[in-house]
Amino acid sequence: MEDRRVIQIALEEDLICLRGLSPKRLRFEVEYGLERGTCHNSFLHTSSSNCAAVLVHPPGDAFAEPFLEQLKDLVPFTSPLSVVLGDVNPNRVALLQRLAKSWTQLKLVASNAGAKLLKELWHQQRPGTEEQTPPPALAPLEVVKHEQLLVLPNGQELQLLALPTPRWPGGLAAFHRASGLLMSGRFFAAHFCTESYAEINSTSSSEDRRYYYDCLMAPMANQVEIVVNRLEELAIRSIAPGHGPAIVDSWRSLLADYRRWGEVQRKASIAVTLIYASAYGNTAAIADAIAQGIARTGVRVNSLNCEFSDPGLLLDGIKNCNAVLIGSPTLGGHAPTPIVSALGTLLAEGDRSKPVGVFGSFGWSGEAVDLLESKLSDAGFKQAFAAIRVKFKPDVQTLKRCEETGMALARELQQQQKRQQKRTAGGLSESRSDPAVLALGRVIGSLCVLTARKGEGEQSLSGAMVASWVSQASFQPPGFSVAVARDRAVEALLHVGDRFALNVLAAGRELTTMKQFLQPFSPGSDRFAGLELRNSPAGQPLLPDALAWLEATVQQRMDCGDHWVLYAQVTGGGLFDESGLTALHHRRSGANY
Repeated sequence: MEDRRVIQIALEEDLICLRGLSPKRLRFEVEYGLERGTCHNSFLHTSSSNCAAVLVHPPGDAFAEPFLEQLKDLVPFTSPLSVVLGDVNPNRVALLQRLAKSWTQLKLVASNAGAKLLKELWHQQRPGTEEQTPPPALAPLEVVKHEQLLVLPNGQELQLLALPTPRWPGGLAAFHRASGLLMSGRFFAAHFCTESYAEINSTSSSEDRRYYYDCLMAPMANQVEIVVNRLEELAIRSIAPGHGPAIVDSWRSLLADYRRWGEVQRKASIAVTLIYASAYGNTAAIADAIAQGIARTGVRVNSLNCEFSDPGLLLDGIKNCNAVLIGSPTLGGHAPTPIVSALGTLLAEGDRSKPVGVFGSFGWSGEAVDLLESKLSDAGFKQAFAAIRVKFKPDVQTLKRCEETGMALARELQQQQKRQQKRTAGGLSESRSDPAVLALGRVIGSLCVLTARKGEGEQSLSGAMVASWVSQASFQPPGFSVAVARDRAVEALLHVGDRFALNVLAAGRELTTMKQFLQPFSPGSDRFAGLELRNSPAGQPLLPDALAWLEATVQQRMDCGDHWVLYAQVTGGGLFDESGLTALHHRRSGANY
């Protein structure tokens, strides 16, 4: 906890941003994968009278100690305190319980769904934790149905807007009318550690915000667009999300980006409906990872939290999709009632020709996953993948396996669609006969294997891919570009600041290496199994049979359709074979590799 602290950033005379800083990642949700630390923004509207101070978006329990130290100096224990909850989860409930023990005049403000979650979680003990003293009584609770005005101590108004989404059904944003400040909570966030209140410029955090969107927003693109449309009606002047720096000058373009990024999902011809419930956030984390993998391929994900989703939306999602995934926690040896109900709908209305996948988390036993798997199997549904069972909280390796499982399912659905289209078109692919596409195929590149390793010990991740779209890009500093398909598993290890190695293959002995890395890998499997590797100075995997190697750091990523083009600066390199020639990749068409 020594690396976590909270700083005060004065925004106005009676408004303070309490920012929790952690230079190390706090891994639970998938978006922490960039490993740039994180920060959490809370906003305190102070009071010098008997009016209640208003705290908007308190942090989770990870920042409890430094946050409470700051708060008690700003708001005495005997003073009234109103807390606006932008999101409700077990980690945040733990902090609220601490607040309730110290501030006797505490009042909580939550959306309707947030209030329901709060009541459910207040007295629950998380699986795998030791017995604790009973929590204090739940503080008085004010429920925001859709939209509500809250009068601040200085007489100004705070507009509260319920923004439910499948991932965060209790979402609640706060808009300070006088200043035009939108405290957006989960929306428009980015995870990295910074003391600067606002971003330096529109590009300084663009990759982080895009990564956050791809991980957590893309699987619910339709609902996110509804939220964006609603927020755009406000007289916004700046946006301060729950995580990351505020957006002052470029908030309009960020809203436009959210629409543009979601367009790919909304227009996708293939869809997967993902249904889940989550008691402690663990099953939701699995769902997020699977959804992230699916979305990276361009397949649309319709993510539905069945505890808060309308039955009509659930039925529509089951009927209008190419595959259905359903996930559940195990509570008291059973699946939650909403999951049982969703399962009944799937059994009654689901198409047996479409694959179904089952996943879930559990504490001591996994009966819920067994129930889902057996009922669907007995009803004649075919499995999309082997059931995923996770005890307690999923670790980094498990989340990566879940992500790759989603990618593998999406690729199979895309292949099915291509086979069907080919049959319909009489077996001829029009694009492959296009003279321009044929000409594009005559552009050749060197055959390489890109390798990457990130993290240490049990938390480390590694990956590899065959790369032939490689080109030197600069002399000073020495650098090159490489194209990486969006649905490559290794792509998640290739963000700005990440290191990797490029192994240039030798002509005449490239086939064995190619066979190793072109084989189909099961989700989460080791790409380097059975190989004798060397390590670069920075610990990246090197292939001794290669002609040469380069170690590089990603400097830029360019969004290029179904690929990312990375520009990387060389930090080291060498020759394994001074006399050999580079293996080249010749293609007949630019329509495929």
